[in-house]
Amino acid sequence: MRVFSETDIGQKRQMNQDFVFACEQPLGNLPNLFVVADGMGGHNAGDFASRYGVSVLVETVKKDTNFNPVKILRHGMEAANELVLDQSRKDAGMAGMGTTMVAATIVGNYAYVANVGDSRLYLAADKLEQVTRDHSLIAEMVRIGELTPEEAKNHPDKNIITRAIGTGENVKIDFFDIKLSPGDQLVMCSDGLSNMVSDEEIFDIVKNTEDNLSRALIDRANANGGKDNIAAIVIEPFTNEVREC
Repeated sequence: MRVFSETDIGQKRQMNQDFVFACEQPLGNLPNLFVVADGMGGHNAGDFASRYGVSVLVETVKKDTNFNPVKILRHGMEAANELVLDQSRKDAGMAGMGTTMVAATIVGNYAYVANVGDSRLYLAADKLEQVTRDHSLIAEMVRIGELTPEEAKNHPDKNIITRAIGTGENVKIDFFDIKLSPGDQLVMCSDGLSNMVSDEEIFDIVKNTEDNLSRALIDRANANGGKDNIAAIVIEPFTNEVREC
């Protein structure tokens, strides 16, 4: 396995509210864990929400006695939702904060994915395929036919999300499983990448860059304007290379 992960503040923001976690080694009963989170909230609340939410997920995974990867991811995200929400209620300065979260683990030839919000996971095989579904106002409008994908790209409300970790008592999580083949790559990112770099550009970069793929994606997002914080993880499951967490 070969993994590249990085975040960047971008060209316009004063604070980085994106957070990534990448562990190629066993974590509790999971063989590995990868997470991208994009926080929201004023001042440092978004930064706190993404970091704290991921830390709760990781600690919950470590202690989970289940062996079903979907159940483990579910328990981790539910715990993150509960504790981020609890913290926002305790601190007036953090009221209303939340975070997107997309998490993945690779077990044998399968990737198991959990998602809340509009951070994404793509499969790069013969083409780039978005596996997760965005939980955003504009994505919902596209799905029901009120907007075309072309109209959605530059819509002023495209950053309004309809689900997040820490914004309500109950969180609805989407789950996906993907069968992987040699040569496949997984790309996880915040909307700071997906809004600034086209699918065609992402595919070209991950297939034609030799090293530091996450940095190459971030550099392209910044070159294209870097209007938001940027987070990227690229996973090559069948490359014989393992690094410490």
